[in-house]
Amino acid sequence: MTPPLATETLTSRLVSLSTPRPYSAAVEHEFLTACGNGTVNHDLLALWLAQDRLYAAHAYPRFIGLLITKIPYSSLDSINSVAEARNARILKILTYALKNVVREVGFFKETSVAWNLDIEGWKERKATRDYTAEMHRIAALGTLQDGLVFLWAMERVYLDAWRYVGSVFDKYAATLAFNPTNTAVSNFVSNWTNAEFITFVDDLADVVNDLGIAAGTETWRKSEEIWARVVELEEAFWPEIGEEKTMKLVA
Repeated sequence: MTPPLATETLTSRLVSLSTPRPYSAAVEHEFLTACGNGTVNHDLLALWLAQDRLYAAHAYPRFIGLLITKIPYSSLDSINSVAEARNARILKILTYALKNVVREVGFFKETSVAWNLDIEGWKERKATRDYTAEMHRIAALGTLQDGLVFLWAMERVYLDAWRYVGSVFDKYAATLAFNPTNTAVSNFVSNWTNAEFITFVDDLADVVNDLGIAAGTETWRKSEEIWARVVELEEAFWPEIGEEKTMKLVA
C-alpha cells in the first residue's frame, strides 16, 4: 500500500484504496447491472426495496441520533470559536441527514404503491442484519470521527452505485419498455443522483476532511478499515438473482 500524499484528503485517499473486496463489486453489482439494462425481476426489486426500507426507517435514524450525542459541546467554547463552529456544522449535516431519511422512507412507500412493488412480508436478509448491526456498533462504540467517516462512506457508495445504474440505463434507454419495473428504477436513479444528493455527499466529504485526521495516525488507519468494511457491506446488501423465490414469508 502506497503511503498517502501530504496534500491528499482523507476521502480522496479512501476512494483510491485497493480494498479486500474491490469497489466495483459494490457499485457495479449484478443486481445493479440488471436494474440498468431492464432485466431485473420485479419481485427482486421489491425484495431490495423492503430491505432498504428497514435500513432507512429503523437503523439510519438510530445511527444518526447516536452520532448527534457524540458532538463534543463544551461551555468553555466561545460562541465564535472554531470548535463551536465545527460542532454547529456537524449538527447541521446530521440533522439534514435525519430529515432526508424521513423523506426517503415516504418515497419508498409512495414508489412501492405507484409501481406495485410489494415491500411487505419479506424476510430480513442476513446482509441487512449485518449492515445495520455494524452501523449500531460504530455509532455506539466508535468515535464521532468514526461515525462520520462511516456515514460519508455509505452515502458515497450509494451515489456511485446509482450513477452506475443510470449509465447502464442510458445505454439501453431506446429499447427499454416503460413498464412499472423500469419506471421505478428510473425514479431510484433520479433520487440518488440528483444535484441535492450530490451536494449532500460532497458536504459530508468536506466535514470528514475538516476533522483534522492526520495521515499515518491510528485514526486515519481506522478510517481506511471503515471504508473497506462499508464496501464489503454494500456489496452484500444488493440481493442475488433468484433470492426473491426464497425470501418471501409464507402466510
